[in-house]
Amino acid sequence: MSRVYRALDVPVPGGLLRVGVWEADEPDAPTALLIHGVTSSHLAWAWLAEHLPGVRLIAPDLRGRGRSNGVSGAGGLAVHADDMVAVLDAVGVQRTLVVGHSMGAFVAVALAHRHPERVAAVLLVDGGLPLDVPAGLDPETIVSLILGPTAERLNLRFADPGAYLDFWRDHPAFRDAWSAELEEYFVYDLEPDGDRFRPATSYRTTVDDTVDMNSGATLPDALTALSHDTVLLTVPRGLQDERPGLYAPDRLDGLLERMPQVRHHRIAGFNHYTILLSPAGAAAVAGHVREALAPAG
Repeated sequence: MSRVYRALDVPVPGGLLRVGVWEADEPDAPTALLIHGVTSSHLAWAWLAEHLPGVRLIAPDLRGRGRSNGVSGAGGLAVHADDMVAVLDAVGVQRTLVVGHSMGAFVAVALAHRHPERVAAVLLVDGGLPLDVPAGLDPETIVSLILGPTAERLNLRFADPGAYLDFWRDHPAFRDAWSAELEEYFVYDLEPDGDRFRPATSYRTTVDDTVDMNSGATLPDALTALSHDTVLLTVPRGLQDERPGLYAPDRLDGLLERMPQVRHHRIAGFNHYTILLSPAGAAAVAGHVREALAPAG
């Protein structure tokens, strides 16, 4: 990473939240709060940081993930949204663009509802609108249906970081997008577990969050009240590089008809991960971040 980067720990109920900050070239630069996905970390935004040197980027590890996995207590969209306010207070930001990817997009919607005065605009990256999940499923089935191997790995143990990288190297989403930067991102997710290693993400928190964003009341209430300038970016392929991805076009059209305040752009050529975890995907998202910041100068 060529940009100036620093990390800090922010107190939240239950512990300390690790926050990465990519400083901008100018002291009066605009800011963006970046919220990562359900089993990810703040380093998911490292590619985007390379494309936005003129924007101060504030990116936490959500509770239960990365270096914030020691934070105690249940998850859920409302809890994460309130944590984001603590982050903004800690870095001295009163109001900002909020960018969320995957589950982070759902948190962004909840933040805009619970703390509307802190949000200038919302950019949702392949998330934030209801997913196509059958009603009545038990929590474990919901997680397995949506996340598949991404969640299953959380209960696995690995001999060393190389074995963990091999797990991801074989993942269909990354076969054509492998890079040294991707290896750094994945290794950050590991922590020692005796003589082996395990992913830092808490499986229990992942279940809490996945269930809440699919069957809880927080998201429907937040979407009903959504009044901020909001842009949704979707991609044609999903977590397993499969089509049609999280949002099938026909179903998405129906959702957007009921939410005229959300402007949609479909970005071809990427899957759910590579829209952020690749130079080309991050460049596409960066263009929309600049557009979202333009009205504020």
